[in-house]
Amino acid sequence: MSKKLKYGILTIGIIILIGFALKGRISHERFNSDKWKNWTESETEWSLRWDMMNSLRNNYELKGMTKTQIIELLGEPESKTKNEFGYYLGYSKRGINTGRLTIKFNNDNTVINYSVWDG
Repeated sequence: MSKKLKYGILTIGIIILIGFALKGRISHERFNSDKWKNWTESETEWSLRWDMMNSLRNNYELKGMTKTQIIELLGEPESKTKNEFGYYLGYSKRGINTGRLTIKFNNDNTVINYSVWDG
């Protein structure tokens, strides 16, 4: 058996193992603005916002939005400064870790970047 074939089989095996390890950790919860804005952390919905993050990132172009548009979409942030909004995401399903969405604005109140923190 050639080296390339061995490495190919090994790579496919590792990808399959990673898939099984992640199974159940990646949620496909669709983003819903009303659910996001009205979310309260409870035992049944600890990770609702966290679960909607993939859908939010994939279906909404946050960069370029204004502060007003972000508030219309996500509601008032839990923390804010002149150039930054912070939204608590709840538990990230990685032990006791919680998540946070941080949205950064330029001086024209337009989103220039955003990041998701898990820790």
